[in-house]
Amino acid sequence: MKQQQFVVIGLGRFGASLALELMDLGYEVLGIDRDEEVVDELSSQLTHAVTADATDEEVLKSLGIRNFDCGVVAIGNDIQMSILSTILLKELGLKTVVSKAISVLHGRALEKLGVDRVIFPERDMGVRVAHQLVSPNLLDYIEISKEYSIVELKAPSCLEGKSLSELNPRARYGCSIVALQRKQGIIIAPTAMDRLEQGDIMVVIGAKKNLEEFEEMISEE
Repeated sequence: MKQQQFVVIGLGRFGASLALELMDLGYEVLGIDRDEEVVDELSSQLTHAVTADATDEEVLKSLGIRNFDCGVVAIGNDIQMSILSTILLKELGLKTVVSKAISVLHGRALEKLGVDRVIFPERDMGVRVAHQLVSPNLLDYIEISKEYSIVELKAPSCLEGKSLSELNPRARYGCSIVALQRKQGIIIAPTAMDRLEQGDIMVVIGAKKNLEEFEEMISEE
């Protein structure tokens, strides 16, 4: 997973927070914005940062955009530029394209373009989205302090039938499963004998580093 490369188009408050969090998580990030001052401010904090027009196909090609794994269009209030940039990322063949929407109608238009995910910034924080982009089983992420977080993780099919004592996240990874969400309802403080079922969502608390190791483990199972 650590080989993934991200391009973030639009380095406003949302785009910048997402890009910087991806960097903190150990990924390579190319940031693109039309504002030279914004780019200069972030250039030392991102892998690369360039001042460019993301609606110019030749410019994007020259930056090697087609080689990136995931593109995030985080453009502010210019809906036309957002849509054009999204179209170009799709046409250049990026594996995953995520776009920020500033209204419900804008979001619908992006969905019609076939984006993998539409982000509404008033609902989705940049830090949370960064974690969701790099962790396929991560459904939600809440930072409760600089050291600790709570995450919601979808239990992969390979863990179906395993008891929490077999998984033993506290001893092996230093984090705890504090609840299980399933169709029948939520189990608060599940016991070691509770077994994971298909579709379960695990609510896990722990130090960020320990949670990261646990996420990687269930992704590899």
